[in-house]
Amino acid sequence: MSPSGQSVPIAEGDTVLQALEKGGFALPNNCRAGTCGECKVRVLEGEVDQGFVMDMALPQEDRKQGYRLICVSKPLTDRVVIEWGSNNVAPKLFPPREGMLYLVVDKIARTPRIVELHLMPLGTPMRFWPGQYVAVKAPQADRPRHYSLAKSPRPDGMIVLQITRVEGGVTSNWLHQDVSIGATLSVSGPYGAFIGDPKAETPVLCLAAGSGQAPILSLADAALRRNYSAPVTLLFSARTADDVYAQGQLAYWKHMHRNFKSLITLTREQRGGMLHGRIPDILPDLFPDLSEYSVFIAGSPQFSDDCLAVVKRLGAKDELLHMEKFVDQSTHHTA
Repeated sequence: MSPSGQSVPIAEGDTVLQALEKGGFALPNNCRAGTCGECKVRVLEGEVDQGFVMDMALPQEDRKQGYRLICVSKPLTDRVVIEWGSNNVAPKLFPPREGMLYLVVDKIARTPRIVELHLMPLGTPMRFWPGQYVAVKAPQADRPRHYSLAKSPRPDGMIVLQITRVEGGVTSNWLHQDVSIGATLSVSGPYGAFIGDPKAETPVLCLAAGSGQAPILSLADAALRRNYSAPVTLLFSARTADDVYAQGQLAYWKHMHRNFKSLITLTREQRGGMLHGRIPDILPDLFPDLSEYSVFIAGSPQFSDDCLAVVKRLGAKDELLHMEKFVDQSTHHTA
């Protein structure tokens, strides 16, 4: 990697991203299927084969300049150099593992569309950073589906997933309908770079919609457990009151941590004690100046992009911005 000077070996069959993750490096990525463009980097030396990717993820002009999507790029030469990192870049991630077996020990309907699975490891517990995600594949699906980890790491290794049911989605419907308590799931991970800086001391604003709240809950849980002292605000958007979940957890955090605050806004109905309207529309009145805030955004691509545009107008700094787009993978029949 240039200019950091760091290097990692690439095993046969691995993508460039997989090799870097096994080496412990945190590069931005999301879909891992060449559809979102989050992992775009410039290849300075060597050649890679990335197969077919859509122009919306990697425009032709970017390709001419040497950019590639490393989540689907496999090396064609013995040496590949990418442009990423700084001179003092250091490993951050735990290497992902494939095919870990987990037992479903609880299954809770959080909303009409979201079910929560509690999974206990049947082997060595997975090590991960709050905000990361794992991959789960239904037997009849052609690709795995990605789900954020909704709790910070626990001593017993239990992980929590919050699954939104997608119309026509093979994996989400399988998890909702067919997977019961006592079932065994094959889980791979952890993946993703939606992680906070443990050294940060800024006020924190978390913006989430739907099951985008899952990684936010994990990040907030970890921060509050380590007695993060700066203000932490979670602003959650739902369509109706029936789509709101984790209120008990949020109420407990507000009771136990004076620096934590949560706000809920509904977009399709009005309800006492809750705000009304989309987060991008109401945010300027709530937080007119975000220049000193660390901002975390998680939700659908449209929600994330709209929030990103607003927080930048409100002064949020690029180095303090963290975004997790939940790319719609239903076109791959894996949702």
